[in-house]
Amino acid sequence: MSKHVFKRAGVLAATVGITGLLSAGIASAHVTANVYGPQPEKGGYGSIFFRVPNEEKDAGTIKVEVAVKPEYALSSVRTKPIPGWKAEVVKSKLPTPVTTASGTQITEAVTKVSWTAEPGTKIAAGSTEFQEFQISAGQFPTNVDALEFPATQTYENGKVVDWNQPTPASGEEPEHPAPSVKLAEKSGDGHGGGHGSDAKTSEESHASSSSDNTARWLGGAGLVVGALGLGVGAGATLRARRATAAAATKNTEGTK
Repeated sequence: MSKHVFKRAGVLAATVGITGLLSAGIASAHVTANVYGPQPEKGGYGSIFFRVPNEEKDAGTIKVEVAVKPEYALSSVRTKPIPGWKAEVVKSKLPTPVTTASGTQITEAVTKVSWTAEPGTKIAAGSTEFQEFQISAGQFPTNVDALEFPATQTYENGKVVDWNQPTPASGEEPEHPAPSVKLAEKSGDGHGGGHGSDAKTSEESHASSSSDNTARWLGGAGLVVGALGLGVGAGATLRARRATAAAATKNTEGTK
């Protein structure tokens, strides 16, 4: 009887531990801008992945918009096709021409990129799914240390969530932070020098990073379950020894 109780306790504890890990990840979910592989360099090109999780219990995400600040003067932004999503890149005339690191004068630049779900497509309601939207862009500016991309997330019930709050100097994350990517100093080794090589490197690193993150999560969950199992097993062994000792003492007293 006691063995069954211990087993149930172990399963319950393991379930609670894993649920805690999952809940921690879900609670901190927000739209982020990510880089896989070499960090984009000032004056170069690179691939950026916008990760969009769904946070509405009863509604799915059907549109994502990312604003590109005119002062970045990004003359080239390309999107990677995603089945079921229609991408649009909007360019606007700059109030003042900007000269890039290569000496090219830019009078028109990308100011918005959006992805709209086609009928039957969405990031499913609940908090278990996300989608990543990739762009390959450049030339990046040389006078900023990071790129900030205010974003909006539209749900099928009409709700719109703005992810546009800058992170303060203290580093404390606001409630709805704007996705951002840090730029590395130009190294001259070719990183960020073109769309093709950069996109390939980013995608390969992305695949490796995703597999590695999954392996780490599973490994962490395994450690939690293993530790709980050891604790339950040790408790059961200790109780069994105590019961045996008590029985032996009782038999000895009976013999006397």
